[in-house]
Amino acid sequence: MPTPRIVLLPGDGIGPEVAEQARLVLELLVPEVEIEERLIGAAAIRATGTPLPDETRDACLRATAVLKGPVGDPEFDAADVRPEQGLLSLRAALDAYANLRPSVAGEVDLLIVRELVGGLYCGARGVRDDGTVYDTCEYHPRQVERIARRAFRLAQERRGHLTSVDKANVLDTSRLWRRVVDELASDYPDVTVEHLLVDNAAMQLATTPEQFDVIVTENMFGDILSDLAAAVTGGLGLAPSASLSDGGPGIFEPVHGSAPDIAGRGIANPTAMLRSTALLLEHGLGRPEEAAALSRAIDTSLASTPTVDLGGTATTAALGAAIREQLAVDGVASSPYGGGDAARA
Repeated sequence: MPTPRIVLLPGDGIGPEVAEQARLVLELLVPEVEIEERLIGAAAIRATGTPLPDETRDACLRATAVLKGPVGDPEFDAADVRPEQGLLSLRAALDAYANLRPSVAGEVDLLIVRELVGGLYCGARGVRDDGTVYDTCEYHPRQVERIARRAFRLAQERRGHLTSVDKANVLDTSRLWRRVVDELASDYPDVTVEHLLVDNAAMQLATTPEQFDVIVTENMFGDILSDLAAAVTGGLGLAPSASLSDGGPGIFEPVHGSAPDIAGRGIANPTAMLRSTALLLEHGLGRPEEAAALSRAIDTSLASTPTVDLGGTATTAALGAAIREQLAVDGVASSPYGGGDAARA
């Protein structure tokens, strides 16, 4: 097996703090991993003038996978060059079109598969002479087909139920979406397919989320619904994501923002970053056993060592240390302390 090469993009705000915990877990579970750290976002703007330097983009293109912290800084909120532009450019450069957003809590175990490089966020936009501002939602049938096929395959690996979300009663792009999904359904006879209008889907996610298995939808609907799903299963602070391409490196990142108000205080909850690391292990490195072990260790450690946002007192480093020690207790990795305990961090 070739040596896995991970590009780590710490990002902004609390990003470097939670990224360090991800690095330590990766080095523990995959000792042979090569990790290359690069700039993105506000940190990159300050250093190079651009949110995605060529060196960062090229390193990501050569990587096995990309692990990214949050980006964003109030300093650039009204600027022409903004940190978030670096992430959009990176997704486009890697053609990371399939965004996976799992939400798991209690009886809820659902996966939202969001198309990530088309639709309203990526269409033509501008200002007309009369002052009208426009954003265009466009989809090609091939874009819909590839995200739908990935969602069908994921449903096959789970409970065999796929919900396709659109607004087909209003939008032509949604009617295309629904038609393509229906045409593909015969290729996956073991998957039950249903269609929901997005407003109905939002209501049902808020009231009975346990009914869902895999949800596939377009870019903007997926953006909104995945945040709603995160809210009903613990909040954005715990939510991971994976953005996958076909054959190239994927991007694995927490959903939450850079939280500049608590940056540097050592109290940020690293759970979303570490759950994104678990997704990297599964989808980026093909190591599902290590991914499952890390997910279990996170859940166990959150219960025993909660951070401030969850009503506890644990620091970022203390929770990260507890998770690594739990991996050693579970026999997945050697103890990072040579027999010590998590409180040493």
